[in-house]
Amino acid sequence: MGRRHMEWAGRTDHMWGIPRKMMFMAVGAFAKTVANLLNTTSVRNADTLLRLVRYRPPGVSLITVSNHMSTLDDPVMWGFKGFPTSDATLGRWVLAAEDICFKNTVLSYFFRLGKCIPITRGAGIHQKYMDEALEHLRNGEWLHTFPEGKVTQEDVPIRRLKWGTSSLIVRSPVTPIVLPIVHRGFQEETCCSLVQ
Repeated sequence: MGRRHMEWAGRTDHMWGIPRKMMFMAVGAFAKTVANLLNTTSVRNADTLLRLVRYRPPGVSLITVSNHMSTLDDPVMWGFKGFPTSDATLGRWVLAAEDICFKNTVLSYFFRLGKCIPITRGAGIHQKYMDEALEHLRNGEWLHTFPEGKVTQEDVPIRRLKWGTSSLIVRSPVTPIVLPIVHRGFQEETCCSLVQ
């Protein structure tokens, strides 16, 4: 299991951080292109998110939670003007579905470089990689979650939330800052609106 999920590729010191920096630059450029050139994006309260990403107190982690409208929500939701998408150091960790993002060696390496943590949907809150997410929170890092547990395009504000995110908040040694995000339009050809 460990070999397939390539924890080593997710470490900052993997090849001096060069592959991760390249990944964030490429994916960041893609996100900026989709959000700003191919679509119309409007963001409310972006200054709150930017401030929390850049200037949290030392040792205090950030958890952002959002609805999940398409498979491109992450990274496109971070592609708005002014967001440091190409900065791997400021970039979020994100819980990602194991059955989609970690199907094979190539995908596992790609998503690990992108600071994705594999989660087995339906395996509960005590699975191995939830502990990895908790370790990032202990280190004062930023973690993004989609607590609905799957992509949903229903015309409702948000589906029933899974327990994983709240278990991470409760188990963190220092209570993280939690910032909810609601976005609309990512499932459509033109998008987007990101509201915090």
